[in-house]
Amino acid sequence: MLARSMLTAPRLAAANRLLHTSAGLRALDNAFSKPPRLPQRTMRRLPTNTVVKFVPQQEAWVVERMGRFSRILEPGLAILIPFLDRIAYTQSLKEVAIEIPTQTAITQDNVTLELDGVLYYKVVDPYKAAYGVADAEFSITQLAQTTMRAEIGQMTLDTTLAERNALNHNIVNAINLASESWGIACLRYEIRDIHPPSKVVEAMHSQVSAERSKRAQILESEGARQSAINVAEGAKQAQILASEADKAQQINRAMGEAEGIRQTATAEAQAIERVAQAIRQSDGGELAAGLHVAQQYVEAFGKIAKESNTIVVPAAANDVSSMVAQAMSVFSSVSANQKKHAAAYTKRSKPSDEGSGGFGSEQVGH
Repeated sequence: MLARSMLTAPRLAAANRLLHTSAGLRALDNAFSKPPRLPQRTMRRLPTNTVVKFVPQQEAWVVERMGRFSRILEPGLAILIPFLDRIAYTQSLKEVAIEIPTQTAITQDNVTLELDGVLYYKVVDPYKAAYGVADAEFSITQLAQTTMRAEIGQMTLDTTLAERNALNHNIVNAINLASESWGIACLRYEIRDIHPPSKVVEAMHSQVSAERSKRAQILESEGARQSAINVAEGAKQAQILASEADKAQQINRAMGEAEGIRQTATAEAQAIERVAQAIRQSDGGELAAGLHVAQQYVEAFGKIAKESNTIVVPAAANDVSSMVAQAMSVFSSVSANQKKHAAAYTKRSKPSDEGSGGFGSEQVGH
């Protein structure tokens, strides 16, 4: 019992020293960690040669005869030669989705990003997939990571965030170009998450806030500008309408006054014409007109004293008969001048115009 305890004590001390070293910790971690995930085709057991085999749909079996490639079995019934034929590889012709681990990439403007994605590929040539590459899934994963780093290195941060579809398309084209000899076709690549640094995210948020504040201020200033323009246009239209209304009012007033003057003149002309006609057609008409003028002269002279304190009176203001005689002489001289002008007008007129009905010719006839 004592010898056993003495033998185990050095072993425990050595185990403790090993645990406290970095190599020991890595060894312990590898011993208890989960085994790496192998590709799907390596996890399945290869079918054994039982002479008669049935190949499932959407699968292709690569058969080797005496260690050399023989043929590819398509879905359905297959006959194998025992001991000589061996099913070396089974390729799934279905679309496979593999997860691209998170990795870091530096953009053209020196921003470090963390990205992960999903790659969808399909085996199109079972022979090349079996003999062209050792581990198709691992190779396509590494190729996707390196291609994504190369594509992001040619783009800025803003372009990477805005043109994700273009980035996915470029990665798919680059992978297909490199994996053509492997018999694998990359169908599509999708970037799931892009994680910029926290400081860059804060700067982007500040930029977005500043941009929105700028837009708000621009919209507010444009609104104030448009409001001032509308107020000025309204005042301008109001002044134009007011001036047009004033113009129309003045035109209407002038037209009304002109029409009133025209009607008054027409009435006075008609009255004068009738008076003249009455004077010509009646005996003693001129004497009656002279008497009427004398009467108006006397009445007008009587109103002078009422309208002004200072008046100018003739020398014989107390002799009414002399005032009437003076008024009659004025009327007679006016009538004589009218007859003289009418006679002169009649002599100058043509014979064809004698019947035109002029005022002078009518006086001469009478």
